[in-house]
Amino acid sequence: MPNKFRDKKTIAEAISVLNPSAQVSVRNDDVDQITWIAGTTPIAKDTILAKQVQLQAAHDALAYKRTRETTYPEFKEFVEAYTEKEIGEDSTKWDAYVTAYNKVRSDNPKP
Repeated sequence: MPNKFRDKKTIAEAISVLNPSAQVSVRNDDVDQITWIAGTTPIAKDTILAKQVQLQAAHDALAYKRTRETTYPEFKEFVEAYTEKEIGEDSTKWDAYVTAYNKVRSDNPKP
């Protein structure tokens, strides 16, 4: 099963996308060390490698998003800042929150 948190897309993930019902064993993430199990029809090595490159490119293109998710200010900070701005009429925390939020966006732009 693919692991969305791993940085390198594997041969097994590529095979899984190409044929979700494939049963395989892959040693050392090596396209030359694939054992096709239970009558699974083999997929051409170049097709597997091309899919692996495609999956890696899609994963890499979203690196900014994964970084943003871990560096945005916490939601509780948003709630507190918004509440103080709306109810308490003090925008100090709101202004700081917006600044921090925008810094994350500018430090990690979309490609």
